[in-house]
Amino acid sequence: MPIRHPDFPNAKVFDHPLIRHKLTLVRDRRTPHAEFRRLLNEIAGLMTYEVCRELETVEMEVETPVAIARGHRLRDKVTLVPVLRAGIGMCDGILSLFPEARVGHIGIYRDEATATPVEYYRKLPRDVASGPVFIVDPMLATGGSAAKAVADLRTLGCRHVQMICLVAAPEGIRRMQEADDQLIVNVAAIDDRLNERKFIVPGLGDAGDRIFGTA
Repeated sequence: MPIRHPDFPNAKVFDHPLIRHKLTLVRDRRTPHAEFRRLLNEIAGLMTYEVCRELETVEMEVETPVAIARGHRLRDKVTLVPVLRAGIGMCDGILSLFPEARVGHIGIYRDEATATPVEYYRKLPRDVASGPVFIVDPMLATGGSAAKAVADLRTLGCRHVQMICLVAAPEGIRRMQEADDQLIVNVAAIDDRLNERKFIVPGLGDAGDRIFGTA
């Protein structure tokens, strides 16, 4: 079970032995990109299993080969929203567990002149606000792109929004708290800090490059 971080009320940390083990391998610079991608997806699936524990269900009946059985189905449609490009690297692991989820995409870049996040691409289900939304991104560094993604989803009427990421910097967690105090950040680890290049320390490097072998 994830636990609330004592210093960050908006963060849930997944302190699970399998996640700790796989995250250590993901951090290792010697891990090749195919292995990195596999581990990333496995961690994403493990985290999503627990995040989905809070989804609401409704009762229904099905006919088995023997009799009528009472069961449950998810009440609402769930949408994954990976933040391009690195967020895509977590989707297969989630969809293997939860294939009925829809997948939208948001692309955001940082304007170097103004240092503000700018959305350059958005493709979402028309009824995205009809159910929970999970924003997916391996890294939460400054929090600029994530805060922009959440703000955009809020303008569309999305009320139940959470974030799933591997590692976060304290600076990013704080920014998300300031930007949207209703948002929960589900994270495998909260690292020490950002360096002068805005990389998470110790982090795991550039997640996008390591996923796609473009380093």
